[in-house]
Amino acid sequence: MTACLADTIDPAFEILGLEAATGPFLFNSPHSGRIYPRSFVTQTRLDFATLRRSEDSFVDELFEDVVNAGAPFMRALFPRAFLDLNREPYELDPRMFEGRLPPFANTRSVRVSGGLGTIARVVGEAQEIYPARLSVAEGLERIETFYKPYHQALRRMIAATQRRWGVAVLVDCHSMPSGSARDDSTRADFVIGDRYGTSCSERVTEALEAELSAAGYRVLRNKPYAGGYITEHYGNPAAGLHAVQIEVNRALYMEEALYLRAPGFDRLRAEIGAAMPRVFARLTGVLAPPRAAAE
Repeated sequence: MTACLADTIDPAFEILGLEAATGPFLFNSPHSGRIYPRSFVTQTRLDFATLRRSEDSFVDELFEDVVNAGAPFMRALFPRAFLDLNREPYELDPRMFEGRLPPFANTRSVRVSGGLGTIARVVGEAQEIYPARLSVAEGLERIETFYKPYHQALRRMIAATQRRWGVAVLVDCHSMPSGSARDDSTRADFVIGDRYGTSCSERVTEALEAELSAAGYRVLRNKPYAGGYITEHYGNPAAGLHAVQIEVNRALYMEEALYLRAPGFDRLRAEIGAAMPRVFARLTGVLAPPRAAAE
């Protein structure tokens, strides 16, 4: 799928492989959507290419082969610059809106202060998206129309997985600009975020790290990305719910400035597709349901 403009986005997301699931693993790509509402693009001050800088371009395609290994896969079709699913539902910047936000809005989070709330104020290097303030009604409509149905579907998918298998393991898939994939002089190909060991069992993180490292990639944990709202909100290991974030260095698979798949794209997709079933095998029978763990 290439990026495009559309008058409407229907459906706003899709779930692949749910009926064919063979284990407690499910994958999610909340930032790879590239169908841009035409009304949104025309109200911004930026050109289309600049708006796309917040996309996790092609990440959904990189991980889509997990469906063949029996893991459902969910992805947003609308872009992050329009609405960010990896935030609280109402992380909103009052500087962006004409009128008063509802009292339950979180206007003081670190993400809001950086311009990256549920409705982003900036993309890229702090480039302002809008030339004028939005109405509060428009912001709330985006949340009602896109954010809430997505998370309702994700919650149902996680709950169904846990009912069937006793546990659920959510892998949240993202990409990182190549310039942010450096820790001092160390170049990371993948960063695994488990909220510093709080969002999933250590065994989940270890299995992912081991298989990606065995494929020849340099893997870091939690720095510079420890996991966002989805990882933190859905991860509850004590309840048998494990959530982990994977960030992929864009330099491995795409021409970042041109939003094109690079020659290494097919190889990386194949290696991810081969590594994930090995991760599943490492974890099968290892993650105890909460009831069994308490006995």
